[in-house]
Order: sequence, then C-alpha cells, then structure tokens
Amino acid sequence: MEQPRSAVDRLLVDESGRRPRADARRNVERLVAAARNAVAEVGVGVSAHEIARRAGVGVGTFYRRIPSLEVLLEAVLDEVLDEIAHLADQALDDPDPWHGLCEFAARYVRLRAESCGIGEALGGACPETLAERLAGLRERIGRLVERARTAGVIRADVTWQDVAFLLAAAATGDRTLGIPADERQWERNLRIVLDGLRATRCR
Repeated sequence: MEQPRSAVDRLLVDESGRRPRADARRNVERLVAAARNAVAEVGVGVSAHEIARRAGVGVGTFYRRIPSLEVLLEAVLDEVLDEIAHLADQALDDPDPWHGLCEFAARYVRLRAESCGIGEALGGACPETLAERLAGLRERIGRLVERARTAGVIRADVTWQDVAFLLAAAATGDRTLGIPADERQWERNLRIVLDGLRATRCR
C-alpha cells in the first residue's frame, strides 16, 4: 500500500529536480510541524505570524520558504486527509469488516477530537482544491459501511451518511450545558455509537 506523500515533500517540489539545501528542508519541516500544531489548537484561521512564532523562525523566513499561508495550510490539510484515507484503506483490508470499521472509527474520531482545524476542514471549512480528498474519504466510508452491512454486522437501516454524521458527533466539543468534557470523552461517545450501530444478533 503506497504511503501518502508528506506536506514537507509537497512544499519542496522543485520542477528543476534539484534537492533543497538541508537548512531549507529543516525550516520547512519546522513550519509544517508548527502549522499542524497550530491548526489543531487554533483552527484553519491561524495566521502566518503565529505559525512562524511556533516554528521559531521569523515571518520573513516563512515567506522565503513557503509561497503563501494558504499553500501551507492546504499542504497540511492535504497530508492529514491522505493519512485518514490511508487509515480507511487499512480498515478495508481487514478481513473482519466490523473490526476494520471500528479501528477506522476510533482513529478518525480521535483525530477529529484532538484537532480543531481538522474538524473544521472535514466540516467544510477547506479550499475547493481539497474537494477530491473529501470525495475519496466519503467513498471509503461508504465501502466500509457496505462491507459491514453485507457481513450482517451493522444495522440494516443505517446508511454510510448516518455513520459519517455519528462519527463527527462523537468528536465532542470542549463543553456542553456548562459541563467540561474529559479529554477522553470522545472514546465513551464512540463506544456508545458503535454499540448502537451493531446488528442486534452480533451483540
């Protein structure tokens, strides 16, 4: 199974085929790591200055190494969506359809719960250039649910769209009704969701 291409490699593509200098690659690696952290904590509205600060470089270095903030965020989101698609492919290769679906669900919901920006992107706050990635993810979730349905391990009345919304809902917000969420609340939510999705005869 082919591994997704990293955001760093995407940003360092040079049509001339020349390898970037080691210091240039290090700066891009720091900026990508900082961008992923910032997107997780702040969301897709994070600024170039904030990313540069987190990377420990000046904003001038940011713009020498990165064409624009939008290009960096797109590369980071592209990378994460490719990683999610790779998780779905691994789940589709699992000989046990229910186990594969549950493994994907756990890793997917955890990523949504721990990254504000990924939740925003998967909710639609992402550029049109990522539309193909989202379409591929929808197709994979559809196949995971169809495999489970064919195996008789998921409720027959559940659609893949239902599953997509339920997994998004399991990645809970920070609080509700004034009650702060435990950092692992998403795990409890997901266990309840999966228990409700499973066919009665399989419980």
